[in-house]
Amino acid sequence: MSLIEEVMRRQAHERAAMPGGLAANSGAGASAARVARSVVAPAPEAPIQEYRPATVDPEALERNRVLLRVQDVAVSRAYKILRTRVLHRMTANNWYTLGVTGTGAGEGKTITAINLAIALAQDPNAWVFLVDLDLQRPQLGAYLGMSYEYGLTDYLTGQAQLEQVVYDIGIKRLAVVPNSSPVETSSEHLRSAKMTDFINALEGQSPRRYVILDMPPINVSDDVLAFAPRVDSFLLIASQGITARRTLANAKEVLSELNVLGVVLNRSTERNDSPYY
Repeated sequence: MSLIEEVMRRQAHERAAMPGGLAANSGAGASAARVARSVVAPAPEAPIQEYRPATVDPEALERNRVLLRVQDVAVSRAYKILRTRVLHRMTANNWYTLGVTGTGAGEGKTITAINLAIALAQDPNAWVFLVDLDLQRPQLGAYLGMSYEYGLTDYLTGQAQLEQVVYDIGIKRLAVVPNSSPVETSSEHLRSAKMTDFINALEGQSPRRYVILDMPPINVSDDVLAFAPRVDSFLLIASQGITARRTLANAKEVLSELNVLGVVLNRSTERNDSPYY
């Protein structure tokens, strides 16, 4: 059974389990009590979904400074602080999807999305999907050194089923959707019914997961704006020595009507290497 079919089956089961009407049972107190109890009875927990296994290259992880292979305590601490702040904002607003974007190439949005997803998955209460949604310049799989058969574009073009593009890379509570086939008509794919089905299937998983989307820079395509209605919130990435103030101001204007959690500054020269903080 596919992920989409499983979500639809579960939703149909939940609707069928709802009480048919209290008016018909209002005659006896015992019956009303039984109805009340049936309303509040907890539903059985759904089994945790398993995904296709995929290997990653330790050398690629180290070369690209993926959190699993970073020995710098200050870097690890910074991502944990980012994770906690993101969780607080998303929990307070009941948000589950987060788009990670920047103003241009080379600012570190992909590695930020990867490391944030890993840091989130290290929280025992957070389950995470990490998705490569930069359809014109996909890099997430390469950063991880992943070995896999199908990617997101294969699903969007009908060459693979959804369950064939979601992978378990050996990190508990984290599943990855990579991509290796760039497409020119990226914004059209993002508006497609297949993409809607894709996001609905991810959001319908049990336990519910946070969906971290590695998206293209906002100043190089219309992809972010095309997909913005399906994204709860955004994180903007800037890089010291690379991001110009003018382009950052343009990004602020573009994102002004969206839910922006904040700005992450990469390659900062400021550090705090004290033994405690």
